[in-house]
Amino acid sequence: MKIAIIGSHNVGKTTLAEELLERLPDYSFEIEPYYQLEGSGFAFSVTPSADDFVEQFNFSSKLISQSFDKVIFDRCGLDIMAYLYVLDPHCDIQSYYKSAQTIMSEIDLLVFVPIEDPDRIAEHQVTFPKLRRQVDEVLHDWIDEFGKDVIAVHGSLSDRVNQVLGRINT
Repeated sequence: MKIAIIGSHNVGKTTLAEELLERLPDYSFEIEPYYQLEGSGFAFSVTPSADDFVEQFNFSSKLISQSFDKVIFDRCGLDIMAYLYVLDPHCDIQSYYKSAQTIMSEIDLLVFVPIEDPDRIAEHQVTFPKLRRQVDEVLHDWIDEFGKDVIAVHGSLSDRVNQVLGRINT
């Protein structure tokens, strides 16, 4: 099974993925494309830019298309595309949407980690809080458009892990 954990930044995607790996030891983990690109020398803008997210989208698409079964992805084309859309509402999102549809066909389960109410992270601890909220809103609007099995997780880390494991084991 290929699992993609999506959401805006600072919602607990990586923490959830790492905890799932503890429970699913035969799975591999693909860290967020941002960190993989950064580790290979890609220089990102200080302030998030559409070009940065185009690079991440392309990298994520390649990762997913070349991966085998039993992998957890921290982000995928859908949430990266949401950032691109928020940062540049005039971009040709349809071309990315078509590509995302193709790549998303390889994902078996989307795990959406939304911003909760009340938010688990204090706003003063979040970088780019407006961007974070806008991306979360876009993901809420788009989440069902890809015809994928989707679970939106809520609550504590253990609650979230149990929700995902429950979906996997059904």
